[in-house]
Amino acid sequence: MARANSRNEQIRHALAQEAARIMAEQGVEDYLSAKRKAAERLGISDAAVLPKNSEIESALITHQRLFHSQTHRDQLSQLRCSALRLMRLLSEFQPRLVGSVLSGSASSHSEINVHVFVDHAERISLALDEHGIDHHHAEKKLRYQADRYQSYPSFKFVAGEHTVEVVALPIDGIRQAPLSPVDGKPMQRASIAEVELLNQ
Repeated sequence: MARANSRNEQIRHALAQEAARIMAEQGVEDYLSAKRKAAERLGISDAAVLPKNSEIESALITHQRLFHSQTHRDQLSQLRCSALRLMRLLSEFQPRLVGSVLSGSASSHSEINVHVFVDHAERISLALDEHGIDHHHAEKKLRYQADRYQSYPSFKFVAGEHTVEVVALPIDGIRQAPLSPVDGKPMQRASIAEVELLNQ
């Protein structure tokens, strides 16, 4: 039994590493897609040994440090600088950086994700228009409990070389973070001042 558990752990570890490599090198953002591609590539069909998203994120950060150390630091700094410029433009809406650019697992393919807090989502569209930012409307589903999702207006656009998604949440949404798709815990969110400290 111990041998079987040890083998399963080895397989899970190998799958996490392969999924991380796929995310870093192919620009795959979705953890489930990366898991499936990794399992297919390694010939694994047992869903019970698939790694958790948090294991893949950890493997992704390790992969970037090992194989793309300086490049990754530079890319992450550029992504955070772009995020800061946007957050300052939208400062009246208490913007918070979320996702891989905040956690440090972002690659050159990663999207910049920002939450803003506003009484009417149209105000975000108007603010983007005022700054000459061409954008399109979409919707973002966020999870708050295991079985409760909520859809919010989002605005997508390209800033320089980076794709950006701004999600408009109600003003009181600043008090309760949605759950992270990585570990199921409340999402980490960082203010302008906190991102500035990260990028020093």
